[in-house]
Amino acid sequence: QVQLVESGGGLVQPGGSLTLSCAASGFTFSAYVMSWHRQAPGKERELVARIASVGGSTNYADSVKGRFTISRNNAKSTVYLQMNSLKPEDTAIYYCNGKWYAYDHWGQGTQVTVSS
Repeated sequence: QVQLVESGGGLVQPGGSLTLSCAASGFTFSAYVMSWHRQAPGKERELVARIASVGGSTNYADSVKGRFTISRNNAKSTVYLQMNSLKPEDTAIYYCNGKWYAYDHWGQGTQVTVSS
């Protein structure tokens, strides 16, 4: 059974930091491109960051460049999103995604709220 389980969300003040984790199971994690997406109320889901299956190359949305870092540990089948200098506009539900050809898996999401 394929599972992606996100954790680490919560309430944080502007300027603060959070680290999200996504634990994967039920598929060959190391073969998959992993990514984080987010969806704010009333907005479409958007790509935040992506990391390649091999080589570790990454890409980021312009809105998070220099503040967020995506990483993965293939031995633990886990992908992370380190979020620094958080802004109120980062408030959203954050989703983990794993993709390999036509195989496309999503987690249930974790809420991140940036507010004073």
